[in-house]
Amino acid sequence: MNWPVFFTRLGSAIVFAAIMMFGLLGHLWTGSVYGIVGLALLIQSLGIREFYRLAQNIFKEAHFPAWLQWLTQVMGVLVFVGVNLSASGAFETAMLTGIPLIILFPAILSKRTALAAGVMSLIGLLYVAVPMALMVQLWSIHFSLPLALILMIWMNDTMAYIVGSFIGKTPFSPISPKKTWEGTIGGALLTIGGAAIWAHYDYATRFHPIDWMVFAAIAAFAGTAGDLLESKLKRLAGIKDSGNIMPGHGGALDRFDSLLAALPFAYIYIMFAMAA
Repeated sequence: MNWPVFFTRLGSAIVFAAIMMFGLLGHLWTGSVYGIVGLALLIQSLGIREFYRLAQNIFKEAHFPAWLQWLTQVMGVLVFVGVNLSASGAFETAMLTGIPLIILFPAILSKRTALAAGVMSLIGLLYVAVPMALMVQLWSIHFSLPLALILMIWMNDTMAYIVGSFIGKTPFSPISPKKTWEGTIGGALLTIGGAAIWAHYDYATRFHPIDWMVFAAIAAFAGTAGDLLESKLKRLAGIKDSGNIMPGHGGALDRFDSLLAALPFAYIYIMFAMAA
């Protein structure tokens, strides 16, 4: 075993877990929302920066001005604030029309046209900023929701790896050669089963066991899709990791690719479940 690499990865994992737990559960000690807001904005900032880097590597011939990345970061904060603080649909409507214009107009009219960069910046906002805003929305409904989603994604990944190691034979996707159909299906079924057990001991929320099982299915299937999407982007970009913010573990997108894909579906379902 390469002990220096092991301890580097272990140290990064401990710091990562501590930051995540403070963000998700810090309100139990501090009584404020600053923990979850800070966590979401941190992931958002790192994710947008890494997505911009991926886009630059995918579209090598296109012009990506440095100022556009910073403008995208500012627009990401506006998206985050608008989703979480707006009491009506007026702000959301303004964002849907205003933000694309704010990004695309200067990108197109700059001395070197940066249309591809502007379009990728808008995609980056949808990919990173919107899910992070929805994570805070889920947390405001009940703090256990984003925590449960993260744990379910982790369980799905772990169980898929274990099942695939024992009985996996059929490749799932050429994008990720190590994944198998047997592991993917087994991980999803075990995650849904784990959610049923979670629901049996859930006395803190008002959600039905079926809700938790659907939540687990979203974590498994949307999470797997998110992992494949980020793997595809990295393959197109010709890079191994989206970043190096976590030594031994890669970047923010490497850690949160499944969560980014699962959050919108989880939020939509929870809204549906609460309205029913």
